[in-house]
Amino acid sequence: MKVIVDLTVVPIGVGVSVSKYIVACQKVIEDAGLKSQLHSYGTNIEGEWDDVFAVVKKCHEIVHEMGAPRISTMIKAGTRIDRNQTMEDKVASVEEKMKN
Repeated sequence: MKVIVDLTVVPIGVGVSVSKYIVACQKVIEDAGLKSQLHSYGTNIEGEWDDVFAVVKKCHEIVHEMGAPRISTMIKAGTRIDRNQTMEDKVASVEEKMKN
């Protein structure tokens, strides 16, 4: 089953800046070959359910290995079975409607 996920990983107990942990997670996503889009408070990821959630697990493992004692993660997940829909399709639909 295809899924689009909005993932926000927040390391806790590592100080104010968390960008190095986000970089590590982005590398995990890229290494998995999943389509993704980084945004200011997270990352959208598109792919097969098991592949996407394996990446979420790997992000947790990497961030803990980097020294974060705790992680808080927010996940929004959406699936459709009536048709294929990509992240770009969803954005384009809204942008088109904004023109009217």
